[in-house]
Amino acid sequence: MKTATSTPPATTTRAQAIESALATAIEQIATKRTRFSTLFPGDTTVGGHYQAHRQAGFPDGSNVGWTTGFWTGLLWMAFELTGRSEFADTARAQLPSYAIRLDRRDDVDHHDLGFLYTPSCVTAWRIEQTAQWRDTAVRAADTLMQRYLPSAGVIQAWGNLNDPLERGRIIVDCLLNLPLLHWASEVTGKTHYRAAACAHAQRSRDYLIRPDDSTFHTFHFDPQTGIPLHGSTAQGHADTSCWARGQAWAIYGFAINHRYAPELGLLDTACRVANYFLSHLPADGVAYWDLVFSEGSGEPLDSSASAIAVCGLLEIANLLPAGDAQTRYREAALHILDGLIARCSGIAPATDGLLLHGVYSKPHGRGVDEANLWGDYFFLEALARVSSHWRPHW
Repeated sequence: MKTATSTPPATTTRAQAIESALATAIEQIATKRTRFSTLFPGDTTVGGHYQAHRQAGFPDGSNVGWTTGFWTGLLWMAFELTGRSEFADTARAQLPSYAIRLDRRDDVDHHDLGFLYTPSCVTAWRIEQTAQWRDTAVRAADTLMQRYLPSAGVIQAWGNLNDPLERGRIIVDCLLNLPLLHWASEVTGKTHYRAAACAHAQRSRDYLIRPDDSTFHTFHFDPQTGIPLHGSTAQGHADTSCWARGQAWAIYGFAINHRYAPELGLLDTACRVANYFLSHLPADGVAYWDLVFSEGSGEPLDSSASAIAVCGLLEIANLLPAGDAQTRYREAALHILDGLIARCSGIAPATDGLLLHGVYSKPHGRGVDEANLWGDYFFLEALARVSSHWRPHW
């Protein structure tokens, strides 16, 4: 795998703000580690603070849901950035629960296995070269491959594979799950993982992106013939609007998949969706939860969308040759990061979140104006990318 390089040093004032935000974020993780060493936090804060993850049928704090990998990933990232062994010790102690999930098939019948196993087990393998965690991550890739529908060339996102309402549906988030398959192909030498990832990325490019370079959240295919049916949303404002986090997943997802499969030409796709995102941001770069909204709308922000986009824009800049385009995307990323630091950084004791003002799902009333694990994760990744020679987990 090609590795992304860090961003060159920023201006002194900006560099100081970034270093301060990074130090604060690390201490937020350190504080939360004492509460969530053997338990896993929920997807979002409640009133500014994380509680033990709750899901029907499982004890509180269990490793279930789609976001727990971000917590283990935050611990690994904090270890890499500081060298403090307590972060690695806690991350390592959580890894057996990921293997148990696969053994029991505890909430693994969905496409988010990349979010779960890349920041946790793949990262553990990369840092420590422990065969057990490599094998666990490969098993996760095998489980994800069970959702691949060869006739349609896509990985089904949600639901039982025989559910007529879900069969053949993809969602834009899956672009960040595909690196697990590319990694599995590299470590096993088996090409079917990569072939599925490339097919899904191409179908996503061809049908999730609208003519104006906005994105559908989800798209439906006939699972038998692969015939494209229609786009829709689950968490956006409307089927015809542009869910901000989905657009951010597209920016980062297409850029990362270009890194793994440059022959697909996905860097241009990443740039197109990035341009749309950038043209629909408020002045400070912190996105509203759907890009149909603008300043004065009274709608909530989704800081996590902007954090993901920062990582994607930096990835684009690292993939482009030196020149005006590279500079433009890097400066856009740094401008958004400035806004996130100034407006959304979480500080104890008011919160144990790293990044405030996120939204899980506005239509469902979930995690509105709260911190969330993926926002925290990508905010720390963005800070790490611009302040050190840190290698992304994806």
